[in-house]
Amino acid sequence: MKMDTKELTKPTDAQRGVADWRRDFPILHTTVAGKPLVYLDNAATTQKPQSVIDAEVAYYSQTNANVHRGVHTLSQRATDQYEAARDKVRRFINAASSKEIVFVRGTTEAINLVAQSYARPLLTADDNIIISAMEHHSNIVPWQMVCAQTGAELRVVPVNDAGEFEFDVFAKLIGPGTKLVAVTHLSNALGSIAPVKRIIDLAHSHGVPVLLDGAQAISHIGVDVAALDCDFYAFSGHKIFGPTGIGALYGKQALLEAMPPYQGGGDMIRSVTFGKTEYNDLPYKFEAGTPNIAGAIGLGAALDYVTAIGIDAIARHEHDLLAYATKRVSAIPGLRIIGTAAQKASILSFTMEGIHPHDIGTILDHAGVAIRAGHHCAMPLMQRFGLSGTARASFAFYNTRAEVDALAAALHQVREMFQP
Repeated sequence: MKMDTKELTKPTDAQRGVADWRRDFPILHTTVAGKPLVYLDNAATTQKPQSVIDAEVAYYSQTNANVHRGVHTLSQRATDQYEAARDKVRRFINAASSKEIVFVRGTTEAINLVAQSYARPLLTADDNIIISAMEHHSNIVPWQMVCAQTGAELRVVPVNDAGEFEFDVFAKLIGPGTKLVAVTHLSNALGSIAPVKRIIDLAHSHGVPVLLDGAQAISHIGVDVAALDCDFYAFSGHKIFGPTGIGALYGKQALLEAMPPYQGGGDMIRSVTFGKTEYNDLPYKFEAGTPNIAGAIGLGAALDYVTAIGIDAIARHEHDLLAYATKRVSAIPGLRIIGTAAQKASILSFTMEGIHPHDIGTILDHAGVAIRAGHHCAMPLMQRFGLSGTARASFAFYNTRAEVDALAAALHQVREMFQP
């Protein structure tokens, strides 16, 4: 990743707003081990602004009722807020219709839904699904399961030494038996941004639909499903400053219409007899049972918050932070950055010679710096690089250069502790 040192020392417009943004997040003003919290584990989960917290509290304290099933006032209010949140998701990713937005628990459930409702009924032993070597387990295991159920083959596109998707190999792997391509938009372990538009265009030239795992990308990259022309897009609310236990699956309406339900139960039906069930319209046929109503409302509030700042401003600030952090930690002897893709965002994954990632994470925690250490639910990718795991600092728009400095200082302490 090439960096202009002049750019590294020049504050951006986004940086001048960081102090204001940070005031919106109560947890950022806490301490750990007697030191100010430096939260750099945003790839695992992001913190929540007060507006999201307030939205959930307001639902439970003023509106709490089930949706779609009641004629009383509270039920109607809850339904209106729930469906308004669905439309906020639609607008945020530029989907054509709210019918194309299915609320789920998160990216993992969304991918499993597509695996079982779309892929499983289509696959035979002559077919294959293509993923990449830099996938999260949530975009590996569901496809392994469905391949085991149908006899289909799982094909894997490798990554190069920089952690980049090898497009030329992908072009050779795709063929008449390919029924789906499922790839990450942004790697949670490396920060690599996959060439998703090229992937989609090539797949579509073969008549193959594409699912994008957007869990990481959603809060860092502007997502326009119409421009991408992806067939499915999955993301989790907690990765974009919203609540846990809520997420969304986008699917093109024609595909969702043709898919059988993933689960059965209440609210996904039109009528039920002991002999036959008629399923509800989109998107409700995929939303069995009482949904995470408060979570959906909280997700809507999170999308409002991000929209008010602007994803472009967020991306500019985070690009500056990543470049600055890369420069700072690269100067530490024995530190190796894992993932040096030319197109990269938000994540700095690294090892330190002779030091286990868990030791790095533990020592940094005593300095008030929260990072992730381990395989990051990407064990095959770690094996590709000959590693058991890495230490990973991951950034959000509320992080600062001062926090990067705190990270670098703590890493110097780690090195000093382990010097012979």
